[in-house]
Amino acid sequence: MAKFKGVNRHRKHLKQMRGRELVNELGKRVFEAADKVRTEAHVLIAKDAIQGKGHIPSRPGEPPNKDEGTLTEKTTARRTGPLKAVAESAADHSVPLEYGTSTMEERPFMRPAARTVRQQYTVNIRAGVNRVNRKG
Repeated sequence: MAKFKGVNRHRKHLKQMRGRELVNELGKRVFEAADKVRTEAHVLIAKDAIQGKGHIPSRPGEPPNKDEGTLTEKTTARRTGPLKAVAESAADHSVPLEYGTSTMEERPFMRPAARTVRQQYTVNIRAGVNRVNRKG
């Protein structure tokens, strides 16, 4: 039987490569999920909205109706780390709309968007892990 030098070192290197590949694959999928939350929030805001003259504000508990477009313009998705990403709104009125105030009931748009994406996101992450593991 032949002996090979460095087999353990080679195995360790392959495992590290697969680890980096997994982080890259899952990082992409995490960002995709955040971007889907952003997209879904845009859809919720724009659905049945009348902009400008004739604008009708949303009812309490419903997503806000698009008026000037500031809310959607300032709702973005970005990576915050190798396996982290966020969908967020930087519009001044996004927090009062999402959670309400003492004078206005909430008109959530980010939380419903996240709920819509959550199940699909879990399936997508599992698929990413399986994809990398099949290659290894």
